[in-house]
Amino acid sequence: MSTTLTPVLTANWDQPNSFTIDVYGEYAAAKKALGMDPDAVIQSVKDSGLRGRGGAGFPTGMKWGFIPQGDGKPHYLVVNADESEPGTCKDIPLMLANPHALVEGIIITSYAIRANHAFIYVRGEVLHVVRRLHAAVREAYEKGYLGTDIFGSGFDLELVVHSGAGAYICGEETALLDSLEGFRGQPRLKPPFPAVAGLYASPTVVNNVESIASVPSIIGNGADWFAGMGTEKSKGFGIFSLSGHVTRPGQYEAPLGITLRELLDMAGGVRAGHEIKFWTPGGSSTPIFTNEHLDVPLDFEGVGAKGSMLGTRALQIFDETTCVVRTVLRWTEFYAHESCGKCTPCREGTYWLKQVLKRLEKGQGTEEDLATITDIADNILGRSFCALGDGATSPIHSSVKYFRDEYLKHFEIGGCPFDPKKSTLWGEQ
Repeated sequence: MSTTLTPVLTANWDQPNSFTIDVYGEYAAAKKALGMDPDAVIQSVKDSGLRGRGGAGFPTGMKWGFIPQGDGKPHYLVVNADESEPGTCKDIPLMLANPHALVEGIIITSYAIRANHAFIYVRGEVLHVVRRLHAAVREAYEKGYLGTDIFGSGFDLELVVHSGAGAYICGEETALLDSLEGFRGQPRLKPPFPAVAGLYASPTVVNNVESIASVPSIIGNGADWFAGMGTEKSKGFGIFSLSGHVTRPGQYEAPLGITLRELLDMAGGVRAGHEIKFWTPGGSSTPIFTNEHLDVPLDFEGVGAKGSMLGTRALQIFDETTCVVRTVLRWTEFYAHESCGKCTPCREGTYWLKQVLKRLEKGQGTEEDLATITDIADNILGRSFCALGDGATSPIHSSVKYFRDEYLKHFEIGGCPFDPKKSTLWGEQ
């Protein structure tokens, strides 16, 4: 596997006006796809090995293949652009710098699943991105790439950009669909799955921005080209977001299977004079890793084998000056605030995790509280309607596993050992 960067989606980010259709090009991949049989397009994506880039890693072509054909119902494509996982920042810069890759991918995907209506559900807070998407869609309509009889193929497609209202839960696909229909965003009980009864109770494909934006390059260059990158089971490239205590934070597009050590080498390492303490491989809802995991292959299987998840490839880097307990508390406060309240394990569990962690962080807890938070997390895991509850337990379990001594240190000194007012770090009281 090559460990060099593979700029595909990010290739034109540094060009002036990269977001315009004149710089992007004439949608050659969409024109090629619309000359193929829709099932052949689906097969090409299957052969490429593309897996969902939104976190779950489900095979994209297989997901498209679940859509029933000849059912007499309208089909829909919904692009999940509600990027809201703490630490994740790949879809928003992608839509800002290269929105036409997404629009072209939507055309190809809609044709493959026989959908004549598509939606981009984007976070309403990122107004600059919303405006850029509207401009890109308008340009595509003006060129005749959207609307009726696209490329003379007889295929019609209407594309709508929809702004969400800022709820983290709407990143969950069924809550997103409820929100798109005008209801309060709350996860649905599955089955039925969206492929059977999704938007307006019709067959629907919900895919992440990066997943759809990767499709034009697969059609344009061939499935073998894409499958030639990455690892045996995690093929292709992806955008890795490095943030936190790193010299050059940013987006690094590389083959799946690259390691954090290699990415850090390209990013100038951890900030000068410091060393890595812990990090997240896929955002705050994935179990944390430590400096012992720098050489873990960043693919779905490699990360999973070490007890975490690749997720959104949001690599948050924390050095030795960071308090693990405080960090986990901040994440937990976020999850407690963003719980939709539909199911009891998540609604009550995240609240009580926050209360106990506050006590622990102040040094007012006991060792028994560690058993309490892990017990609460155990009662949330696998018992909530959606993955928000499961994600909230990941920092709890992994931080206690790797940094139990740091939790205990809070009790010993009656506060946070990283608090300047305590004038102490480990053993310096």
